[in-house]
Amino acid sequence: MKKWSTALLAGVISFMAFAWIAHRSPAKTDDEQFDAIVSTMPTYQVLKEQEPQLWQSIRTRALTMQKEGKIEQQIVDAIQPQVLNLQMQRLQTAPDENVVAYMKINMEQTAAVQKVSDDDCYRFLFPDVKGGINPIRILSQDLFHRRMEIDAAMMRAAVGPNKHTVTPQEREHAQQDIKPVAQQLSQKYGQDLAIMSNPASGVGKEKITCNIVQDLWNGVLTLPQDKAAGVIRFAIDSSK
Repeated sequence: MKKWSTALLAGVISFMAFAWIAHRSPAKTDDEQFDAIVSTMPTYQVLKEQEPQLWQSIRTRALTMQKEGKIEQQIVDAIQPQVLNLQMQRLQTAPDENVVAYMKINMEQTAAVQKVSDDDCYRFLFPDVKGGINPIRILSQDLFHRRMEIDAAMMRAAVGPNKHTVTPQEREHAQQDIKPVAQQLSQKYGQDLAIMSNPASGVGKEKITCNIVQDLWNGVLTLPQDKAAGVIRFAIDSSK
């Protein structure tokens, strides 16, 4: 289940790094350009507010790697795990509606990338297997901005007055609630479902892999909001 969850989270920080690199101008220093690009992105403003030390670490590393001549994908690959880890933590305490909205925009994003090509979709979901993509060249500005707004809202709500507390009962229910979805996937995809435990085995089956990921989470999203949120939290819980 854990590897099923990580597929949906790829590409979160990619927008920041690719936007910064793509819009560099000799009229400004790298530091100035980095800060200017990030100031327009709600997700990273929240990151600066909530985790200033982590933010400074990410900023320093990205700038250092750029000055060392690293390519954009290398920079993304280096800093993305830190942001993904933080967002997975925040999803544990975010209210149900924010957790579900986060998943829905992820699935909308994945579907949009797959419309371009199955290979791009696979790379988007599993950048550590075949190398990632530049989502700025694929996704619309509207989708990009909605993703950022939803991410930021989730992160703020996760530490707000209505933050959620996961209970043992929620985890027990989540394990039961995912079973019908998993059974449907097994009936539809058979042995190919094992790709989710070993994404590298999906090379050559990119379309099937992308379809499995989307069918999984779209299936979860058909559950009542509280159950869907519980399954999502359970799936991405790094403490399990």
